[in-house]
Amino acid sequence: MVISDHVNIDQFMAGLVRRNPGETEFHQAVFEVASNVFDFIRNKEVYHEMQILRRIAEPDRIISFRVCWTDRDGNIRVNRGYRVQNSNAIGPYKGGLRFAPTVNQSVLKFLAFEQTFKNSLTGLPLGGGKGGSDFNPKGKTDNEIMYFCQSFMTELYRHIGDDIDVPAGDIGVGAREIGYLFGQYKRLSNRFSGVLTGKGLEFGGSPIRKEATGYGVVYIMQDMLARCNESIEGKTCLVSGSGNVSTYTVEKLIDLGGNVVTMSDSSGFIYDKNGIDAGKLEYIIDLKTNRRGRISEYADEYGVPFYQNERPWRVPGDLVLPCATQNELSEAEAETLIKNGCMAVAEGANMPVEQEGVQKFIDADVLFAPSKAANAGGVAISGLEMTQNSIRRTWAKDEVHESLRKIMHDIHEQCVEYGTQTGSDRIDYVKGANIAGFLKVADAMVAYGVV
Repeated sequence: MVISDHVNIDQFMAGLVRRNPGETEFHQAVFEVASNVFDFIRNKEVYHEMQILRRIAEPDRIISFRVCWTDRDGNIRVNRGYRVQNSNAIGPYKGGLRFAPTVNQSVLKFLAFEQTFKNSLTGLPLGGGKGGSDFNPKGKTDNEIMYFCQSFMTELYRHIGDDIDVPAGDIGVGAREIGYLFGQYKRLSNRFSGVLTGKGLEFGGSPIRKEATGYGVVYIMQDMLARCNESIEGKTCLVSGSGNVSTYTVEKLIDLGGNVVTMSDSSGFIYDKNGIDAGKLEYIIDLKTNRRGRISEYADEYGVPFYQNERPWRVPGDLVLPCATQNELSEAEAETLIKNGCMAVAEGANMPVEQEGVQKFIDADVLFAPSKAANAGGVAISGLEMTQNSIRRTWAKDEVHESLRKIMHDIHEQCVEYGTQTGSDRIDYVKGANIAGFLKVADAMVAYGVV
């Protein structure tokens, strides 16, 4: 089927849904890109002839495998592992591993699809992939997690390599898990190579990797506001989540004078109207990282309200940075935030705002940075970690930080270039990110022919 003037986006999406039944997260991710790209390429015949959009929406391959491990009581447990290799048109597959009970093929296909365009936006030679398992690390001992990671890598290692596919961490996969995974890869392959990123500094990691995603989200927000002669200083900021991305988002907001009043986890959210300062943030980092505690303990410690099983989007705020998980902010919550005076949103998690909510923000002229642009800082530093591994050198922290800031600024400028509305100063950052990310991948695919 050749995409022509007789084929509209509804027909394109109907075909995609038919080929991928029940994969709602994947459908949502493809529609979000296709809704912008479809019109942009309508008169660019080479992209139609080469079926670029349909080919990008079909992963190169999906690897699914059984993961067996033994728990603390000697019981044999069975989970399912995946690696979705979406596109290596501009470089080796690159994207995180997620360990969470919500992991399934649809979620990983959406993440790998998004990762393809996110990596393209960084300007680095990185393809798109994602992987993980429905294994839940919460409540597990260190040994249980080690046994699981070793079993997971025993299958995965034959499908990855520093010039093939370079995984990293994601939800449920932090420094501990990366260490176990890399140790098993090294044992099986008898090679010390940059096959995983997010490694410890002692064995090939990069400075500021753990901070990079959160910092990058704030830098995109800073650039969007600066273009409107605004700044983060003095703004009330709503942040969701309390993991790695959230905590470093909050840290950088505090550095730039923002007043962060919310954080959350799966049990609910805290509202600290006086603001979360550096000392309180240290408490949260220790609570979540070392003690595996719940955000409700912050409320007890500092005497602030905790709203059980709720999300923070009814709190009035100027800047909104959802950093927890996909589809955590609904259309109705977007309407509430708009009524409460929200002026800008930057997505720290992957696709955290429902599609209808995104449109509400855009229609209300709220500045909106989509995740493929806003949270690209993590994979940017992962790409730089790969470079450092290949030349057997570790750069200084300030040097890496400077590179991160430049990459995020360049992403912002690409969004401006392709998202500027005709006859207006208004920028559609979603459209800009989708088109800019698409073009580099598409042009490479055209150059290769039909492969």
